[in-house]
Amino acid sequence: MSAAAVEHPHDGKSALLREAERLAEKLPGYRIEIIGGELTVTPPADGPHADSLTDLTFAFAPAHGAETRVAQAMGVWLPDGPEDYAVPDLAVVDADYRDHLLSDNCYDPAVFRMVLEVTSSNYATDLKKKVAAYAIAKIPVYVVIDRKKDRVHVLTDPFANEYRCHRVHAPGQQLTLPESLGAEITLDVAAILDVARP
Repeated sequence: MSAAAVEHPHDGKSALLREAERLAEKLPGYRIEIIGGELTVTPPADGPHADSLTDLTFAFAPAHGAETRVAQAMGVWLPDGPEDYAVPDLAVVDADYRDHLLSDNCYDPAVFRMVLEVTSSNYATDLKKKVAAYAIAKIPVYVVIDRKKDRVHVLTDPFANEYRCHRVHAPGQQLTLPESLGAEITLDVAAILDVARP
């Protein structure tokens, strides 16, 4: 069972949240996030991005059970700003996540055991802004499928606004993710990148 790590957002909507909602209605399929107090709008992903997420979802199947669940595009409320939230491509969350809905379809970061992003047009956001945001939220594991540089980043041990451990994996390597995910997950880096490559 998860413990609440973030206060429930205020009931009144800020101008930034109202603008995010307006953009979400105007731009269906776009990913709207507020990270570090800045509105981020990402166009729909390309086919290889979506295809790789399907493969990754299957790879994480052992973590989809009674204790943890695997979910795509599940909002996480971020504690570094009063209206900050992100929508990671894939997440492993505690099975009781439904009890921790905060606001605007976003959940308490305490239920997130891992978040994963496949880079797209928001490359700098995934590798800089989201690193700080997810670390501040104390999400234990952050995985980035880096399609630009053809590697996989695994960040663990969040402290302040960074992760103390950052491992980079290249094609030809296998990587095993931390046991804290609730299941043993080993990924073939080449196989992931081959599918994800635009």
